[in-house]
Amino acid sequence: MRYDIDPVHTTITFSAKHMLVATVRGSFKKFSGWVEFDPEHPEQAKVEVEIDAFSIDTREEARDNHLRSADFLYVEKYPTITFKAEGARKIGPGQYELPGKLTIRGVTRDVTLQVEGGDEVIKDAYGFIRRGFTARTTINRHDFDLRWDNKIETGGLIVGERVGIEIDVELMAKAEETAAEKTA
Repeated sequence: MRYDIDPVHTTITFSAKHMLVATVRGSFKKFSGWVEFDPEHPEQAKVEVEIDAFSIDTREEARDNHLRSADFLYVEKYPTITFKAEGARKIGPGQYELPGKLTIRGVTRDVTLQVEGGDEVIKDAYGFIRRGFTARTTINRHDFDLRWDNKIETGGLIVGERVGIEIDVELMAKAEETAAEKTA
């Protein structure tokens, strides 16, 4: 079944170390995408997500503007971040690995999302079928040409190389008409 990402009930977040001592967290406010998923055939899964890079939000305007600049995401030249995948691997009950292609700043790399959920399916009051997942991965920002590397006095980087990514996604699809509704 093909599902659309419900942006109202989905979050795409990230985290990175700041000056070796604190973790800074942020999110993207605008994104869209779809997922094809059948729990009986996870190997046939397909995913496409597009994120508006300008929508980055760390709750600090100066930092957000720096992250949008050529030092990091360079949103003027690369306005979107994308993830595309085909074929998940079931590794346990409600657990999957989803290998795919992540593109940031025009650089595409293979990444694997560790995915949990999807077992609970509901039909809401508006006739939509809903399913939810949580996905996590960690990337090295240098792999995506995010190379701003100012250092602190002791030699560590102001912004850590490793970036954690977590997605809590709610998917929705219009419920198919039942056979009785089709013949009525």
